[in-house]
Amino acid sequence: MSAPDIPRLFEAHSLFEKTAVFDRGSFLKKGGTIDTNIYFIEEGAAYVFILDGAEERIVRLAYKSNIVVALDSFLTGVPSDFYIQAIKKTTVKIVRQADFQQFISRDAANQALWTGILEDLVLQQVEREKDLLIQSPLQRYQRVLKRSPQLFQQIPNKYIASYLRMSAETLSRLKKP
Repeated sequence: MSAPDIPRLFEAHSLFEKTAVFDRGSFLKKGGTIDTNIYFIEEGAAYVFILDGAEERIVRLAYKSNIVVALDSFLTGVPSDFYIQAIKKTTVKIVRQADFQQFISRDAANQALWTGILEDLVLQQVEREKDLLIQSPLQRYQRVLKRSPQLFQQIPNKYIASYLRMSAETLSRLKKP
């Protein structure tokens, strides 16, 4: 099932508990808390990060039609170190874990959907790990641009630069033709 079909399926099965609007800088989830929600971004953008001292280490960027979740907390029900913060005014539809668990336990097709979502999240993480192992800022930039060109239209450069582990100036230089 493609990503655009997921919200229709969730809507058809009344999985969205509510819609919430987060202002720029507001937290969908703070580090050290338990969060058992899946967030589907209708509008706006958010980022997932952990704190390394006072520095934010961005591990994921999310924008319209993306699912964002503190997967460790969602799967285990224990506090997560991840923060999820709105980059700009962001509207999300929220699916509670209990409702989602009931949904996936109903039949094999729903379980297959969950497996597909998990596989997609794991593959995204594998690509992210590869990005981090590449020394060259240019190669990191090119990989992410090829994989997610829409990212560069949806997310401000300072977040992309941090995600790519480079300065905003370096990213600006790499983007120039």
